[in-house]
Amino acid sequence: MKETIKISAEESLGLYEWKQLKPWFSDKCSQYLDQRKQPKMQWVQDSNQSNVDNLNNVRHEASRHFRNKKKEYLKAKIVELETNSKPKTVRDLCRGISDFPLVYQPRSNTVKDEKDDLVTNSVSILARWRNHFSQLLKVLRANDIRRLNYTRQSH
Repeated sequence: MKETIKISAEESLGLYEWKQLKPWFSDKCSQYLDQRKQPKMQWVQDSNQSNVDNLNNVRHEASRHFRNKKKEYLKAKIVELETNSKPKTVRDLCRGISDFPLVYQPRSNTVKDEKDDLVTNSVSILARWRNHFSQLLKVLRANDIRRLNYTRQSH
Protein backbone atom coordinates (compact mmCIF):
# COMPACT_ATOMS: atom_id res chain seq x y z
CA MET A 1 0.00 0.00 0.00
CA LYS A 2 2.81 2.39 0.98
CA GLU A 3 4.74 1.78 -2.25
CA THR A 4 1.58 2.25 -4.34
CA ILE A 5 0.95 5.63 -2.73
CA LYS A 6 4.57 6.66 -3.29
CA ILE A 7 4.49 5.62 -6.95
CA SER A 8 1.19 7.35 -7.68
CA ALA A 9 2.31 10.51 -5.85
CA GLU A 10 5.57 10.53 -7.81
CA GLU A 11 3.70 10.13 -11.10
CA SER A 12 1.17 12.86 -10.38
CA LEU A 13 3.30 15.36 -8.45
CA GLY A 14 6.81 14.60 -9.61
CA LEU A 15 9.95 14.34 -7.54
CA TYR A 16 10.92 17.02 -5.06
CA GLU A 17 13.97 18.94 -6.20
CA TRP A 18 16.36 19.71 -3.39
CA LYS A 19 17.59 23.24 -3.04
CA GLN A 20 21.14 23.72 -4.16
CA LEU A 21 23.40 23.88 -1.13
CA LYS A 22 25.98 26.56 -0.60
CA PRO A 23 29.19 25.94 -2.56
CA TRP A 24 31.22 25.68 0.65
CA PHE A 25 28.84 23.11 2.19
CA SER A 26 30.58 19.71 2.20
CA ASP A 27 29.94 16.18 3.44
CA LYS A 28 31.73 17.09 6.66
CA CYS A 29 29.17 19.89 7.17
CA SER A 30 26.37 17.36 6.73
CA GLN A 31 28.00 15.19 9.38
CA TYR A 32 28.04 18.15 11.77
CA LEU A 33 24.34 18.70 11.13
CA ASP A 34 23.64 15.05 11.90
CA GLN A 35 25.78 15.21 15.05
CA ARG A 36 23.64 18.08 16.37
CA LYS A 37 20.47 15.98 16.27
CA GLN A 38 21.43 13.49 18.99
CA PRO A 39 22.24 16.03 21.75
CA LYS A 40 19.10 17.94 20.87
CA MET A 41 16.96 14.82 21.27
CA GLN A 42 18.61 14.14 24.63
CA TRP A 43 17.89 17.72 25.70
CA VAL A 44 14.24 17.44 24.61
CA GLN A 45 13.81 14.24 26.61
CA ASP A 46 15.63 15.50 29.70
CA SER A 47 16.52 19.18 29.96
CA ASN A 48 19.08 18.92 32.76
CA GLN A 49 22.17 21.13 32.80
CA SER A 50 24.57 18.50 31.42
CA ASN A 51 22.37 17.97 28.35
CA VAL A 52 22.10 21.74 27.86
CA ASP A 53 25.89 22.11 28.07
CA ASN A 54 26.43 19.18 25.70
CA LEU A 55 23.97 20.67 23.18
CA ASN A 56 25.59 24.10 23.37
CA ASN A 57 29.08 22.62 22.89
CA VAL A 58 27.99 20.66 19.82
CA ARG A 59 26.22 23.71 18.39
CA HIS A 60 29.27 25.92 18.92
CA GLU A 61 31.55 23.35 17.32
CA ALA A 62 29.27 22.99 14.29
CA SER A 63 28.90 26.77 13.93
CA ARG A 64 32.67 27.20 14.15
CA HIS A 65 33.16 24.57 11.44
CA PHE A 66 30.56 26.24 9.16
CA ARG A 67 32.13 29.66 9.70
CA ASN A 68 35.61 28.34 8.89
CA LYS A 69 34.42 26.53 5.75
CA LYS A 70 32.69 29.68 4.54
CA LYS A 71 35.83 31.78 5.21
CA GLU A 72 37.97 29.28 3.29
CA TYR A 73 35.55 29.39 0.36
CA LEU A 74 35.47 33.20 0.33
CA LYS A 75 39.28 33.40 0.48
CA ALA A 76 39.56 31.00 -2.47
CA LYS A 77 36.94 33.03 -4.33
CA ILE A 78 38.93 36.25 -3.72
CA VAL A 79 42.11 34.61 -5.06
CA GLU A 80 40.15 33.47 -8.12
CA LEU A 81 38.83 37.00 -8.64
CA GLU A 82 42.35 38.40 -8.40
CA THR A 83 43.52 36.05 -11.14
CA ASN A 84 40.49 37.01 -13.26
CA SER A 85 41.28 40.70 -12.90
CA LYS A 86 43.58 40.53 -15.90
CA PRO A 87 42.22 42.41 -18.94
CA LYS A 88 41.29 39.30 -20.96
CA THR A 89 39.08 37.81 -18.26
CA VAL A 90 36.99 40.85 -17.28
CA ARG A 91 33.74 38.97 -17.95
CA ASP A 92 34.69 36.25 -15.46
CA LEU A 93 35.69 38.94 -12.97
CA CYS A 94 32.29 40.66 -13.22
CA ARG A 95 30.48 37.34 -12.94
CA GLY A 96 32.51 36.45 -9.86
CA ILE A 97 31.86 39.80 -8.20
CA SER A 98 28.11 39.46 -8.73
CA ASP A 99 28.23 36.03 -7.03
CA PHE A 100 29.98 37.51 -4.01
CA PRO A 101 27.76 38.00 -0.96
CA LEU A 102 26.60 41.50 -0.20
CA VAL A 103 27.87 43.26 2.90
CA TYR A 104 25.41 43.86 5.71
CA GLN A 105 23.99 47.36 5.59
CA PRO A 106 22.18 48.46 8.74
CA ARG A 107 18.85 50.19 8.39
CA SER A 108 18.75 53.85 9.21
CA ASN A 109 16.09 55.23 11.52
CA THR A 110 15.24 58.41 9.71
CA VAL A 111 11.91 59.78 8.54
CA LYS A 112 11.02 62.92 6.63
CA ASP A 113 8.70 65.37 8.34
CA GLU A 114 6.08 67.58 6.66
CA LYS A 115 8.79 70.01 5.50
CA ASP A 116 10.89 67.16 3.99
CA ASP A 117 13.53 67.52 6.71
CA LEU A 118 15.09 64.34 8.07
CA VAL A 119 14.07 63.41 11.61
CA THR A 120 16.37 61.07 13.55
CA ASN A 121 15.14 61.39 17.14
CA SER A 122 13.03 58.35 18.09
CA VAL A 123 10.43 60.49 19.90
CA SER A 124 10.09 62.75 16.86
CA ILE A 125 9.84 59.74 14.55
CA LEU A 126 7.00 58.29 16.61
CA ALA A 127 5.24 61.64 16.63
CA ARG A 128 5.63 61.88 12.86
CA TRP A 129 4.14 58.41 12.34
CA ARG A 130 1.29 59.21 14.74
CA ASN A 131 0.55 62.39 12.82
CA HIS A 132 0.79 60.60 9.47
CA PHE A 133 -1.66 57.85 10.41
CA SER A 134 -4.05 60.24 12.12
CA GLN A 135 -4.25 62.16 8.83
CA LEU A 136 -4.76 58.95 6.87
CA LEU A 137 -7.42 57.64 9.19
CA LYS A 138 -9.11 60.96 9.79
CA VAL A 139 -12.60 60.32 11.17
CA LEU A 140 -15.49 62.63 10.40
CA ARG A 141 -16.82 64.69 13.29
CA ALA A 142 -20.36 64.15 14.58
CA ASN A 143 -21.61 67.37 12.93
CA ASP A 144 -20.20 66.24 9.57
CA ILE A 145 -21.95 62.87 9.92
CA ARG A 146 -25.29 64.54 10.78
CA ARG A 147 -24.99 66.85 7.76
CA LEU A 148 -24.10 63.86 5.57
CA ASN A 149 -27.16 61.89 6.81
CA TYR A 150 -29.42 64.93 6.39
CA THR A 151 -28.35 65.46 2.78
CA ARG A 152 -28.92 61.78 1.96
CA GLN A 153 -32.45 61.78 3.46
CA SER A 154 -33.53 64.95 1.66
CA HIS A 155 -32.76 63.46 -1.76
